[in-house]
Amino acid sequence: MSGAAHIVWRWRGLSLRSGRRALWVNLALMLLLAAGALVSLRLGRIAIGPAEIWQVLAGEAPSRMLDHVVMDIRLPRLLVTLGAGAALGASGAIFQTVSRNPLGSPDVIGFTAGAASGALVWIIGFGGSGAGVVPAALAGALLTGICVYLLARKDGRVGAYRLVLTGIGVGAILSAFNALLLVRGDLDAAISGNLWLAGSVEGRSWGHVWPLWLGLGLLMPPLLLGMRPLGLMAMGDDLAGPLGVPVERARRWMLAGAVTLAALATAAAGPIAFVALAAPQLVRRLARMPDQPLIGAALMGAALMLGADLLSRLAPWGAILPIGQVTGVIGGLYLIWLLTRKRRRG
Repeated sequence: MSGAAHIVWRWRGLSLRSGRRALWVNLALMLLLAAGALVSLRLGRIAIGPAEIWQVLAGEAPSRMLDHVVMDIRLPRLLVTLGAGAALGASGAIFQTVSRNPLGSPDVIGFTAGAASGALVWIIGFGGSGAGVVPAALAGALLTGICVYLLARKDGRVGAYRLVLTGIGVGAILSAFNALLLVRGDLDAAISGNLWLAGSVEGRSWGHVWPLWLGLGLLMPPLLLGMRPLGLMAMGDDLAGPLGVPVERARRWMLAGAVTLAALATAAAGPIAFVALAAPQLVRRLARMPDQPLIGAALMGAALMLGADLLSRLAPWGAILPIGQVTGVIGGLYLIWLLTRKRRRG
């Protein structure tokens, strides 16, 4: 017990020493998000100045046209971008803490593919769209989560490596199932499904905003409270158990929350690669923290999504790039840089 107490004291000491740096990183990310949000609201065919944007947000729009452009087109798109990025970043932080693996993110383990399967079944199988995509994606992700959790259990416990490997296998099966749905579905429905799979925040409405932000508001407080037990579990289940951590129950509920966050983001913006994988790692490197910071990961995820959206809208020659493809390219470059950096160190 004395060895475990020493490890916990050391872990807490590291967290306290890095707390001030993490605070500055979070403040810098908030300022970056505020600046990016202003650029996002101004960007478009109709040029709108900061003063006019403020008037519209304050309910004193100079014209109905400006009110419609800001409140019905640009603001919902911005809120979906920020909310989806925050949900993915927080989800990735939880998955990486539970699996104790930097590759433990919902898009790698297969939960994003499960959410996509639910949405595609609704879009292609039932010819649905709109609000029905959200519960369909949630159902697909939660069913995938239950399947992966049960398959990864051995002797009543879920091992970190078993969770990742099982999730990768289930995700591969679901990706093949999604491709089969696209091939066998009606042409119009298949086109709609394929566009949704590309990942996009174009044309998002308040119907996409409310479920996403309501889910974030309800899930983030309990998930924040649950991060401390997960930090103790990072030392190993055998050490966390004697310290009073209900290991399996904490793992089960935190995974359920992370899956729900990933499903909400996928339902609102489609499958988005890289954000959940990289956001926790980037903020952890900047803050120099030993554990995965949930708030920092959420802010970093929102910043990555907003940056990708701005890049997609500023693409040359009028090219229209889905945000999911932009994050995929950025993610590939990030992984290449990371592998090259590790090889040079080795």
